[in-house]
Amino acid sequence: MKKDIILAGVGGQGILTIATVLGAAALNRGWNLKQAEVHGMSQRGGDVQSHLRLSDQIIWSDLIPYGKADMILAVEPMEALRYLPYLAPEGWIISNKTPFKNIPDYPDEEELYAEIRKIPNNVLIDADSIAKSVKSPRSMNIVMLGAAIKYLEFTPEELKEAIKMIFNRKGERIVEENLRALDAGINA
Repeated sequence: MKKDIILAGVGGQGILTIATVLGAAALNRGWNLKQAEVHGMSQRGGDVQSHLRLSDQIIWSDLIPYGKADMILAVEPMEALRYLPYLAPEGWIISNKTPFKNIPDYPDEEELYAEIRKIPNNVLIDADSIAKSVKSPRSMNIVMLGAAIKYLEFTPEELKEAIKMIFNRKGERIVEENLRALDAGINA
């Protein structure tokens, strides 16, 4: 079993938190993990992406080759499209609809959605609105993780255990907010 995932977004959107939760779930399974991160001008709204490779076998490289990613999990639609060359033909693109308009000539949102929908295996949700609806507005990234769960082949219990482990030091309220966000993403 192996999963090669490109995580994509903009600085401050929680890409590295998604990677941490998935990594913890993989390690709890006894799997191997390799991760490579690129932090653009993240403090200024620049792109952030992570190559996350999970496997029950040895992983030799931390970088995913073009055309080999099982999934692009994006918290921003334009960033989802930026990494399309990595997606395998049968791969999934799971993207948030909410744009982060950090450039003056940001593309038309409907055009971005149309490009994402051209990928045969796609999920496109408004994770920001979903997170707000469950009173966890800062957990949009965890909503996205929940939306991707069935394509990641982790159980909800595995990810919930990882969330508890990661967020426990921040207190019970934060843990509960993230668990609600995960459930909301699963149900989206």
